[in-house]
Amino acid sequence: MSTGDGFPERLRDAIAVSELVGRHVRLQRRGREFTGLCPFHSEKSPSFTVNDDKQFFHCFGCGAHGDVIGWVMRWENLSYPEALERLAEQAGIPMPERTPQARQAAERRATLYEVLEKACLWFEQQLAVSSGSEARRYLEGRGLTPETIGRFRLGYAPGQRGLLRAALKAQGIHDSQLVEAGLLKQPEEGGELRDYFFGRVIFPITDRQGRVIAFGGRALSSDARAKYLNSPDTPLFDKGRVLYNLHHARRAAADGAPLLVVEGYMDVIALAQAGFPGCVAPLGTAVTEDQLQELWRMAPEPVICLDGDAAGQRAAQRVTERALPLLRPGCSLQFITLPQGEDPDSLVTNAGPAALQVLLQAARPLETVLWEGLVGGRSLDTPERQAALRQAVIDQVQQIGDRNVQTAYRTALLDRYFGLMRARRGATGGRNGLGRRPGRGQRSAQRSAVGTKPLVAGLKRRPVQILLALAVRHPHLAIGNLEELARPALDDRELEALRRTLVDALAEAPDLDSDTLECHLRGQGFSELLDRLFGTALTMHEPTLRLDSVPHEAEARFAYWLDRVVTGADETEGRGATL
Repeated sequence: MSTGDGFPERLRDAIAVSELVGRHVRLQRRGREFTGLCPFHSEKSPSFTVNDDKQFFHCFGCGAHGDVIGWVMRWENLSYPEALERLAEQAGIPMPERTPQARQAAERRATLYEVLEKACLWFEQQLAVSSGSEARRYLEGRGLTPETIGRFRLGYAPGQRGLLRAALKAQGIHDSQLVEAGLLKQPEEGGELRDYFFGRVIFPITDRQGRVIAFGGRALSSDARAKYLNSPDTPLFDKGRVLYNLHHARRAAADGAPLLVVEGYMDVIALAQAGFPGCVAPLGTAVTEDQLQELWRMAPEPVICLDGDAAGQRAAQRVTERALPLLRPGCSLQFITLPQGEDPDSLVTNAGPAALQVLLQAARPLETVLWEGLVGGRSLDTPERQAALRQAVIDQVQQIGDRNVQTAYRTALLDRYFGLMRARRGATGGRNGLGRRPGRGQRSAQRSAVGTKPLVAGLKRRPVQILLALAVRHPHLAIGNLEELARPALDDRELEALRRTLVDALAEAPDLDSDTLECHLRGQGFSELLDRLFGTALTMHEPTLRLDSVPHEAEARFAYWLDRVVTGADETEGRGATL
């Protein structure tokens, strides 16, 4: 394998240094850089920095320095070829073949960068001359200043075909290179090669390093078949992996600007001119998985900015569905919905930047948007339909790959579900909802229903602890003995609160499984108590609490501990410890 074939550069572009180092070092953002304690020598104050823009890490204490390849070599003690293979596997990029053809491909890529840069300069020149007056009027009519036009390198492809081809041919560029760069195309009906862009305002598309890799074009004629047109995929350009304005947005996000995802070129440019430089846009497609990963390299919670119409809401749901499998701790999305009939460009033009700032301050988290998509338009007037909603929640949550994030979402969304069921029952005069302590009259009715004596005041905690832990681990056993569990209050306030919430949860949803019940209880604030109940102090004393226990054995043990709790039997064995 040749190291001069552009492959190492692809790896550096694909994997941010902070992402790789952050798996092993606790990093904190400081402006455009990250800082932390150096992992290569002992220190008490951080002298270790990571810079994604410059693609390196550096320690001012011990001098350790390198890029993503150097990090893997140093951290995992690998050779250079081994480090390339390890990074290629993580990035999902196939290793290049050790052939002359690979070297030729790298040389072609380098040449394409030059071709596209020359084309970009030519488009800019055409905008400035007399033939570009219509394009200039269009851009001025959209409120763009000369400084903004220059910053984004906007240009113009004249309506007369063949001009770009002739201009670049005069600079020694061959037709084959123009075709490979996506600037010429073969007409479907055959015949002479034609310019890919003509009669359009030109928007250069750059990579993470600011190099031109493609173009977008906006038609000036109303009879054009497509208002917007992007370059075809080329060796440099894959529209599903690239974001418009990525280069500028990376720097802005590193400086603390909010990272906004909008729909199109003009939205990005208008917002940047209005003081929101951290804006990007997908290129004619819904946001892809690769683009989501690119966004998270720039900011932990990018803001998806969507139109307020039905199409915008559908787009929001598509983004959430694509994001779920990729979520990880600290990386999510936020959403803002624009007023009906507005897009980002028109909003800042008509109402000013402050209007967008207000929306940003009220951005909704991904969890809220996901819940709205699950509930919206759904009828919940029968138990079957209510159960269908709960199943839909569980199905969506199971799409999340990270177990910790999945657990957190399961708790949050099921809490929303139970809250919705409480509201429905309250509105129809139903019983008290999940997590509410029954009223005095209800507790009296419970005592009358079971007709047995209250718990003795001096009951030891361990039987109650084990019984409640078994009820969480095996909710089907608790359902079968719910009246016994709904006895008068326990003396221990912490255990009584857990018992009450558990009974209410199972009364509301008798088909809860163990994972769902535990997630709900943790969401109600019982995480620390549950950790103690499932700790070794009790699992050693009652083996059926362990996850690997035989389910049918739990039934007899549940009955044993329930009898002890109900009868108030004291324990005298002295084994184990209460928590």
